[in-house]
Amino acid sequence: MYAFGLCLDQRYLVPGLATITALADSLMPRARRDVALRILTLDLTPSEAVLLAHLARRVGFGSFDLSHRSPLRTARMADASYISVATYLRFEFTASFVRRPYVIYVDADTLVRGDLSAPLSGLRPGEVGAVRDEFGPSVGDSHALPGVAERWPHLKGRPYYNAGLLWAHVATLPQVRHGVGHALAQHRRHILHNDQDALNLWLLHTGRVRPVTPGYNRFELGRFLERGNWVCRVVARSPRPDTAAHLVHFVGPEKPWQPTCPRTEDVREYRTHLRHTMRYVRALGSAHPEQPELR
Repeated sequence: MYAFGLCLDQRYLVPGLATITALADSLMPRARRDVALRILTLDLTPSEAVLLAHLARRVGFGSFDLSHRSPLRTARMADASYISVATYLRFEFTASFVRRPYVIYVDADTLVRGDLSAPLSGLRPGEVGAVRDEFGPSVGDSHALPGVAERWPHLKGRPYYNAGLLWAHVATLPQVRHGVGHALAQHRRHILHNDQDALNLWLLHTGRVRPVTPGYNRFELGRFLERGNWVCRVVARSPRPDTAAHLVHFVGPEKPWQPTCPRTEDVREYRTHLRHTMRYVRALGSAHPEQPELR
């Protein structure tokens, strides 16, 4: 048994609702009853918490809980252009809150298309499951972890992982939190991509990672191609949509729920799902956020 973990703030409430319904759709109705949904937040209101609880129950999750938490005291936002400090809440899940043996953390700027639980079967005690980052899959080949390859040459070329989808045994969570806190306190000059760089520093120095196949965290590339062809130079695969991907990740500042986001194939699919979700939310009859006006 496992729980899905999400971290939401006011800005990500609407996409969070879409993520919840997509997670439910990825499972058969009977399977949903054995899965829990756990949400951490900085600023959601009581009425918004009630809305999330109602939605989780109506889509069939067997258990729901929400808690207000604060990020690590050492949390550092090197890049805050479109990311809030709420991103650090992914390290605040605890065994007493999750109340399941495993947690699957999922970013809210994603479109879930398939069952995400299979990687749990290969996860060893003490490990974190993660997918290599498509824009910088190795240490030293991108702007991530500035100075690490020079300071520790033996780490150059080692895998660098995206933190948008993570698998972990709850017994491992305190070690991850401690390791990330140590990285933030001792190696701040190597932090560019906020908590993701801190997590990778811990993974690099401990080796406690279980690589997961790319299809579980595919970047949506079409939005970037609208602005130039640099993606073709840094990503090994075809920039065309990966129809077999279990999860599509909308990294970067342009998000599919924003009216100005380029209308790529994956963005159109996301918006169709978002409209379906918001109709469902309105049918619940409780207070609900307004859906963004999409072109």
